[in-house]
Amino acid sequence: MTETNAPRILLAEDEDAMRAYLARALTNAGYRVDTVDRGTDAIPLLENEQFDLLLSDIVMPEMDGIELAQRCAEISPRTKVMFITGFAAVSLRASREQPTAKVLSKPFHLRDLVLEVERVFEEQGEASGST
Repeated sequence: MTETNAPRILLAEDEDAMRAYLARALTNAGYRVDTVDRGTDAIPLLENEQFDLLLSDIVMPEMDGIELAQRCAEISPRTKVMFITGFAAVSLRASREQPTAKVLSKPFHLRDLVLEVERVFEEQGEASGST
């Protein structure tokens, strides 16, 4: 039972088990979640639908999460971006190239993921409320 006004998340994660695990946790937390297993599959969704958050693994085949975030900024500038990664060096690169994006390093607890996603939406609400 998902509310139609619940924030919408596009999850890009190439590892099947991790993608299913994260999607289930976010759905249980009340978010509407669409999933893709590669960045190239996320592009048409970003072009044709509205998402509140792009939650992307950084290391993926065909198009990495940083390139995906750059394309997302062009296609859907209102969509917030959050990265998940298991690689510290990649996390540093993401922070450099996408300074407004939150980076969550694996391993993490699902509650930490949900809390970080909630924070992103709280910040977004505060930003839109102040204009």
